[in-house]
Amino acid sequence: MTGKERVLTTFDHKPVDNVAWVPFAGVHAGKLIGKNAREVYTDEQTLIRSLEEAHRIYRPDGLPIMFDLQLEAEILGCDLLWSDDAPPTVTSHPLEATDEIPDRLPGPSDGRLPMALLAMKHMRDAVGETTALYGLFCGPFTLASHLRGTNIFMDMFDDPDYVHTLLDYTTGVAEAMVSMYIDAGADVLAAVDPLVSQISPDHFEEFLTKPFTRVFSTIREARRMSSFFVCGDATRNIEVMCTTGPDGISIDENINLAEAKKITDRHNIVMAGNIPLATVMLFGNQQDNMKVVIDELDAVDHTNLVVSPGCDMPYDIPIENTVACEQAVHQTERSRELVKNYTQELPHIDIDLPDYGNLERTLIEVFTIDSDTCAACTYMYRSAMDAKREFGDGIEVVEYKATRIENIVRGKKMGIKQLPSIYINGKLAFESIIPSPKTLNEAVLSAKT
Repeated sequence: MTGKERVLTTFDHKPVDNVAWVPFAGVHAGKLIGKNAREVYTDEQTLIRSLEEAHRIYRPDGLPIMFDLQLEAEILGCDLLWSDDAPPTVTSHPLEATDEIPDRLPGPSDGRLPMALLAMKHMRDAVGETTALYGLFCGPFTLASHLRGTNIFMDMFDDPDYVHTLLDYTTGVAEAMVSMYIDAGADVLAAVDPLVSQISPDHFEEFLTKPFTRVFSTIREARRMSSFFVCGDATRNIEVMCTTGPDGISIDENINLAEAKKITDRHNIVMAGNIPLATVMLFGNQQDNMKVVIDELDAVDHTNLVVSPGCDMPYDIPIENTVACEQAVHQTERSRELVKNYTQELPHIDIDLPDYGNLERTLIEVFTIDSDTCAACTYMYRSAMDAKREFGDGIEVVEYKATRIENIVRGKKMGIKQLPSIYINGKLAFESIIPSPKTLNEAVLSAKT
């Protein structure tokens, strides 16, 4: 089987010769050619070269063209902040102070779309016969959040009709992206909507069942495969996600793969995931990465399974670690022998926790994957900063990113189970759910008394 046949046959729920391997290289592909994130996502030839190198080194069965959830937002008027080692982040929200609904849909000549579509066409011609190409687009809810900001979470309670109308619009944007990516040669269309993990199943059913069902129906009518990509601890929403009819669901390390796959198997939906990004791919060694993949393969039935990183790969992941993941998927028994007696150990780092009982002011600690790259983390951190603007010097806000090894050790010492999370004065306040401004302010006031 070719890699493409392996991926598409898996999505067709039929037996394959080997589990499929799909690395979400994203801006990390730029590291392979010595280019930074901004160069990769603003210059089409740099993007193409990085994709070609990722294909050569990582031997993927399926390969995303871009992992940039800000592509649509930029076209629709959001300002972006760029960095050298991460995709851009949204810094302004055109609908933050208005209840108007746009009517503009992105077209193939807008923003950075010409670059993305050209890269898709190039890779289709270069490797499309043997490799399944993924077109990733921003899901309706996260795009609505980019446009509206954190107000969207309050709107869900105070003005649900507006949220429905806004989501109807962002669903139209998603369908436009799907159409353009299909025309350019995409085999799998993936709705990446990290903020889905931040709402309840009831809110999902109320606001998101209809938009996602519509998107996946559009993809199915075009005779392509679909994937529903969610970040964070979306465990509570896996069941309702399945009811929208995707061909596959991709999860990150916050979710127990074996338990989630029991749910997707009942719906005959492909499960993809969920190699840990920071603790294993970024800070681990080759044996760590091989062992995690082997353990994952041993934990679940291989029907309806794709192995991939838990999310967009950090820029500085060592190349040899990703190669080790590929080898564990494609040469499983050989890799199993190499790690049969191996146990991962985090380095010993002394971490002093604050004296929470004697703080001079209220302390909000935000534990994230990385607010620069993870949309759910971005909005969790911004919620904390909104509270900072409300209370001023009365509170202190600190972010601990899992992209730093000492923060991983700190998180383990604190007993943190899910990212992103907010702790107030050392106590868990919000775990993998973004609080509304009112809710967070009330929690701060309660902690002060």
